[in-house]
Amino acid sequence: MGVEAHATNERVTGRRWTVRLDPVGRGRADVRVSCSRPACAAQMLPSAAAGRAAAIAHLKAHLRAGPAPRPSVHCACRAEECHTHIRPAGPRERPVPWRCGGVVVLAVITDREGRWWQVMECCSRCAAAHPTAKVVATAPAAEASARNDGLRADTAAPAVPSVHAPTFSAISPHFSHSATATGTAVLQQASAPRSAARSAPRSARPTRKRPPRGRIAQRLVPHDLRPVALRDELTELGELFRAYQARTEPDLAMLADLHARKAEAFHAWAEATADTGLRLDAQRAEQAAATARLQHLHRIGQAPDGEGPAVVRLLTAPAQWKHARAVLAHVAENAPLPGAEARLLVVMVTLRTAQSGVGNLVGQDIKGLPLQDPQHLVEQLVESGWLGISGTAEELIASRPENPTRISVPSLTPDEDDPGPFTFGRKLRPKLSGWAQRVVGEKKLRKGKTGADVRLLALALATGSDGEGRLGPGGEGIGLDTLSSWCSVDPADLPDLVDRLTAADWLAEADVTGTHLTGRLTERVLPLGCPLT
Repeated sequence: MGVEAHATNERVTGRRWTVRLDPVGRGRADVRVSCSRPACAAQMLPSAAAGRAAAIAHLKAHLRAGPAPRPSVHCACRAEECHTHIRPAGPRERPVPWRCGGVVVLAVITDREGRWWQVMECCSRCAAAHPTAKVVATAPAAEASARNDGLRADTAAPAVPSVHAPTFSAISPHFSHSATATGTAVLQQASAPRSAARSAPRSARPTRKRPPRGRIAQRLVPHDLRPVALRDELTELGELFRAYQARTEPDLAMLADLHARKAEAFHAWAEATADTGLRLDAQRAEQAAATARLQHLHRIGQAPDGEGPAVVRLLTAPAQWKHARAVLAHVAENAPLPGAEARLLVVMVTLRTAQSGVGNLVGQDIKGLPLQDPQHLVEQLVESGWLGISGTAEELIASRPENPTRISVPSLTPDEDDPGPFTFGRKLRPKLSGWAQRVVGEKKLRKGKTGADVRLLALALATGSDGEGRLGPGGEGIGLDTLSSWCSVDPADLPDLVDRLTAADWLAEADVTGTHLTGRLTERVLPLGCPLT
């Protein structure tokens, strides 16, 4: 009997389990919700918002179904010797571990970015020492005192919680969850009845602390700002913005939601204080949220609501589209030779040498273009002084990828006095060159054996349409004089070129009037477009 009594007097360490929200893979939107309890299987959710909602629902289900905190257990932090709860030391003091004490409580700890939630059975001191801990249930005070009396008596049986006891004490858990970028789930405590407050030990009562004074957007949040929920929201938003700035990689969806929350909070702050400056800051936050959300949609290849399907373009940014138009405009003004074939070769060579004035070419780069006599054309460019090559034109045409030919364009070579006509960087040049090769060498243009003039017109239309593919600013069309000058053809020849592009499924609803070409690019070639902005 003595052995059995000793065995029942042994106190076990408090329960502890964690619910986590983790990404499934890099670049994927779906997430995994997992629970450290053995009987819980992982869940796969399509988005972070759905994952956070599922994680919180899973945690609440555990809290409802699980037993109340047991007054006879050791604090869960005791297993770690309270290494996570250290009192701040003064200038002449050494930091000492927080000592366990008080009644046993059930606390929920979460990170501010909403990635994990941990429930632990611990003492009230450790729960109070943790900055994010929220107490959801407290061990009954009567059972705790009975257990203490039983431990002091040698013959008394230890107190064991009744299986028919209520699941929780007077304090019940409530979650308030907003679909923010951080997904922070805030656990709030409902006020306990006065009778329970009187019976609870003094150590279990939360100590009254001075409300924290937050800072957001270079503004201090007043201590006396009411309602209190607005003050807490502004304080938390300031911390979330600072945490976002410390991230190593941007998350535009998260940033958009933070700006949206800031706009709503600043509108409420402006109403409470009648501050015009706060109202203006709220409007700027709304604009920042819309911009960040649009950038996020463009980055992931989706379209804003109500704007139809998205187009995944080869050149993705408006700055890249402007640089592509700048290259074509420079070639149109500075082409050394007349004719569509010479113009097309100059475009491709310019894109190979645009950044530094030098580059490499192989025979296939030139033979892949629709040129009747490419060797003679290269010789003419060399004789004009516009192009320089290492070797002869015949050697250039015969060169292979393992032995490319070095070329140079003196007019594009920067020096101390002239930085060159283009301002884009080294990384963008191959993107522009690859884009032009995709347009000029498009499958149906090659199969239709279209000439250089048709392919030049395809380049012009790809850079002269709007986001929906309509030609010209606002879909008003492109001037025939502009197109004939760029394609180096007579205006009377343009209708035939337009027909050939229509037959190649490049153009739809095309109409050549006396002054303009109207119509739109087909959906098939929209990814090659550089929309007018």
